Amino acid sequence: MDDLAWMRRALEFAPLGGGWTSPNPLVGCVLVKGDQVVGEGYHARLGGPHAEVVALEMAGDRARGATAYVTLEPCNHTGRTGPCTQALIRAGVSRVVYAVPDPNPLTAQQADAVLRSAGIEVEGGVIEDEARRLNEVFLKYIRTRQPFVVMKMAMSLDGKIATTTRESRWVSGEVSRTHVHELRGTLSAVMVGIGTVLADDPGLDARLEGAHQPTRVVVDPRAETPPDARMFRTPAPVLIAHGSEAPDERLEALARVGAALLPTPTVDGGHLDLRALMVELGRRELSGVLLEGGGGLNASAIAQGIVDKLVFFVAPKLIGGTLSPGPLGGFGIEQMTEAHALFDLRCYPSGEDVRLEAYTSPLAP
Repeated sequence: MDDLAWMRRALEFAPLGGGWTSPNPLVGCVLVKGDQVVGEGYHARLGGPHAEVVALEMAGDRARGATAYVTLEPCNHTGRTGPCTQALIRAGVSRVVYAVPDPNPLTAQQADAVLRSAGIEVEGGVIEDEARRLNEVFLKYIRTRQPFVVMKMAMSLDGKIATTTRESRWVSGEVSRTHVHELRGTLSAVMVGIGTVLADDPGLDARLEGAHQPTRVVVDPRAETPPDARMFRTPAPVLIAHGSEAPDERLEALARVGAALLPTPTVDGGHLDLRALMVELGRRELSGVLLEGGGGLNASAIAQGIVDKLVFFVAPKLIGGTLSPGPLGGFGIEQMTEAHALFDLRCYPSGEDVRLEAYTSPLAP
């Protein structure tokens, strides 16, 4: 029996719940008996049956004596649903193979011991690196209760995100823009600054059929978001993070069109405290944030240490000009030793563009 091949099949199922399971993980499960698949499934929606239960229901009596391949160690606690360990034991599976240990500090790795005590053979760590990447959002959120933040940017080969007149449509190509909509549909929130709202009036929706629509978060110290902004026309929440100096009449106008107001403290320079904002978003169970800011917000996000991952789309274009903005604003650094080191840089084709991905710190084991 090829454990790697069956786990890869489970990993193909897991992303199908993207956007709909947050703050829970993406999980796929394949039940195999005699080199034949007898059941398979994935966690499709928050509060719905877990992947193991879906696969067991498909298998029925054929689950007895089967091997279960699961992309995350089966849960051993009762939350919105019951423990999957007990479902596997009742079904009579003989072996459980999982990719990533359970990171939940309340139940971490209990399932392994519970399954073994029931006479089930257990093996963990199969294709663990790939499975960790699949659930990088959940793995951070479950440990810290704060969202995993992905900074996205499209830029030219010479590092410009717009022309001297701030025209930015379109720097990247169609394939890259489609990938951005996939990110919006997968992550639970999209965050921009007030400058982007005033300049572009973005909808910030995932324009893909059947996609989950993310919560929109605007970093808006003085509550300057227009009440008739396009983002209010799509059925997803809008959160306005504002400072203490925001005029009451603006806040009231935004509340009337359905915005949720998030009073947020400031830090040096009058910028909103993005760390405090992340704590509040985590409290609202927004586990992943796609940061689509301009240079100013991006610089604040890097300086305040909230960014976990960068996804940059680099287009084969040259824009030039000392006044053309780049992806990071602010004052910059004076010494190369102050540069922010990135980790695990990877490169992928994206139509005519190139997609670069890197992390701001090594992935936690």
